[in-house]
Amino acid sequence: MDPIRVFYSPEEVMHRALELARRGTGSVEPNPAVGSIIVDHSLKLIGEGYHQQCGGPHAEIHALNMAGEQSQGKTIYVTLEPCCHQGKTGPCSQALIRAGIKKAVIAMRDPAPHVDGGGIEELKQAGIEVEVGLLESEAQALVRPFVKRVTQGLPWIHAKWAMTLDGKIATRTGHSQWISNPRSRERVHELRGRMDAIMVGQRTAAADDPLLTARPPGKRIPARIVIDSQARLSVQSQLVQTVAEAPVIVVAHPSASQKKILQLEQAGVEVLQFSNSTSENESQPNLRLCMQELARRDMTNILVEGGGSLLGSCFDQRLIDEVHVFIAPKIIGGAEAVTPIAGKGLEMIPELHNLQDYQIQQLDSDIYVNGRLEHHT
Repeated sequence: MDPIRVFYSPEEVMHRALELARRGTGSVEPNPAVGSIIVDHSLKLIGEGYHQQCGGPHAEIHALNMAGEQSQGKTIYVTLEPCCHQGKTGPCSQALIRAGIKKAVIAMRDPAPHVDGGGIEELKQAGIEVEVGLLESEAQALVRPFVKRVTQGLPWIHAKWAMTLDGKIATRTGHSQWISNPRSRERVHELRGRMDAIMVGQRTAAADDPLLTARPPGKRIPARIVIDSQARLSVQSQLVQTVAEAPVIVVAHPSASQKKILQLEQAGVEVLQFSNSTSENESQPNLRLCMQELARRDMTNILVEGGGSLLGSCFDQRLIDEVHVFIAPKIIGGAEAVTPIAGKGLEMIPELHNLQDYQIQQLDSDIYVNGRLEHHT
């Protein structure tokens, strides 16, 4: 902390709190990333902090600890409403009250049912002035995955693929290594390192025999999930052979062979089974039920890496929230070459762009496109 830093405006203070909060992304889930700043009447920095790890002190506590007795009568800025419940740590609302905080500037209300305005109300009841809404849209963008899980019971689903200029992810023979360049693949491993799970379809697992790990390891060790209706994943696959290093989950349909399921379970693989009532996919496990179960297990971010059939099913069911696309300056051609998004697709071109808040970056010879997917009716 710079002991003589003075901010020029309340917006600059909150921007700093958001900057701190982003440092916790990948380490704090299933909790939200939160940052906090304590300032005096002249906006001089007194204390700051962010939620660094799930189970550890929250952002407000770090800021209070840094400020010490100087927090008395000061203003705290926090990117998300302070919690008011006893979890792995005590309620932050009560800590602020005990510290003698005079005013709280909160970017957004916490929509989680166990908070949902309760922290704000406790502060007000204690005589603390509360202001809500400063840089709210920026704060909301930071915690979208958390908000989706606690309000909809679904994880934030990232779709990732690498494709050629003509929109192919593999040749007509299924050959796909490598379309993207080394720098793009490094970015993918960075992405994997902050996920709760990495998901592929059965055909991708069989054709590529992937490890689906982050190399080098990231902040999290993601589970490896294969959507495999008939539980065909080989016990000799790299996934099963490395099950001691990271969990492997096979999602199957109830019609799958019990013998194959038992073989996988004996090898250390967890097998989940979901039926599907839709006539078009009745032999496939229900993806939405699968995602709900993952959210119930506190998984917040899921990376779906393909292939085209699985990505198409996710797209058709409006499950995808964010895309990560790596475009290589290569052309494959061929009507039978594999495209990234199969399934039914849309009937008409959307009137508005599907991709929101997108960013485009050059990674040596490749182009990386990342954005939030907005589904239209």
